[in-house]
Amino acid sequence: MRGRTTLGATVVVAVALIVGAFSFYGVLSASIHGSTERAAEQRLEELAGRLDGAGGDVIDAIDDEIVQLIEPDGSVRVASEDAREALGSNALPVSDDAQTLIVDEEQMLVVSEDLDGDQSLVLAVSMEDDADTLATVSTLLAVAVPLLLLLVAVTTWLVVGRALRPVERIREHVDGITAERLHQRVPVPDTADEIAALATTMNGMLDRLDAAATAQRRFVSDASHELRSPLATIRQHAELAQAHPDVTSIGELAEVVSEEGLRLQGIVESLLLLARLDEGASTHDEAMDLDDIALGEVRRLRAAGLEVDGSGIHAAQVHGDPRLLGQLVRNLSDNAARHSRGRVAISVTPSDRYVFVTVEDDGAGVPAEERERIFERFVRLDEARSRDAGGSGLGLAIARGIAASAHGTLVVDDSRWGGARFVLALPLGA
Repeated sequence: MRGRTTLGATVVVAVALIVGAFSFYGVLSASIHGSTERAAEQRLEELAGRLDGAGGDVIDAIDDEIVQLIEPDGSVRVASEDAREALGSNALPVSDDAQTLIVDEEQMLVVSEDLDGDQSLVLAVSMEDDADTLATVSTLLAVAVPLLLLLVAVTTWLVVGRALRPVERIREHVDGITAERLHQRVPVPDTADEIAALATTMNGMLDRLDAAATAQRRFVSDASHELRSPLATIRQHAELAQAHPDVTSIGELAEVVSEEGLRLQGIVESLLLLARLDEGASTHDEAMDLDDIALGEVRRLRAAGLEVDGSGIHAAQVHGDPRLLGQLVRNLSDNAARHSRGRVAISVTPSDRYVFVTVEDDGAGVPAEERERIFERFVRLDEARSRDAGGSGLGLAIARGIAASAHGTLVVDDSRWGGARFVLALPLGA
């Protein structure tokens, strides 16, 4: 990047300098030529004025100038000494416009003026000084342009290197950050520029990676613990039955293995579902009646002996995976039944763009500071209770994951009885 920037800046400046040098040389050449032509014309007018009063003797007396008085037939009537030495009897060209020609191996500017009697006064002025001036300017430009390009290249190289030095420090720090060192952060320069913004963004990304790695480690630890508990129970009863056959029976052992196996199956299925939701795996999408799912949960909870208010359920159709949305409402209903003191309410309320599913209970509720944490995996606010009562801590995490996959939201606040109220918002189907 440093080399490309330097090369690009040098090329752009080179083009500008070359175009500028040629333009300057052209303008200067025209200006010098014009000045020489004006000076020659003024000198010619002065000579013409002197010639009117003194005759041809004025021309004979001229020294270091080439002047001729030309007759109408083109012959030279009178010429200065330098004109006779350089041209002999040859006449200079007569023209209304200034001309350049080589006289005695020297470039001359020739101007003429008409006199009385159809005679013409012609003056030739040397352009050697003009050529020397332009040659000097050409030499200076030929030296100055490369030096300026070198200065631009060196300056650009140093400035870009200095500007990229914080980026290199950031790269070195990031290169040294591994999975075990995610707590480290890159230095933020006190420049308040794009480099500082890059460092701040990089630190924000490292914060998210660190949080994700911490959550992953905690998830693996919690999952291992959840899976180890039923396995330990199965192994404990199997060893007891093997060591003391008279203490337990095959039926009791089979019952324990069946219950703990179902617990294992539920945890594994929940973990697989969470993995699918995290990967954004496509689900079956179809139109479905959300009120039918809610009414099914009302009937199920009433059969379990709970007082369930389903009067707030109204017809509403959404698009989604019937199995996943059914599990979402089932998880919310099971959570409400687990924490209620006997009363649960389920409602379905459609609006202009969304349909709201509300599940509330009359339990202890959720403290305000814990209302986001309960949606994390393996989080239970009732650790003092048994696992049978408290669940695995995956139900609400699965519910929010399903809601997000259906482009909806799931939040919790206080219910009408002081317990917890979960509000699911889903886009209303056509």
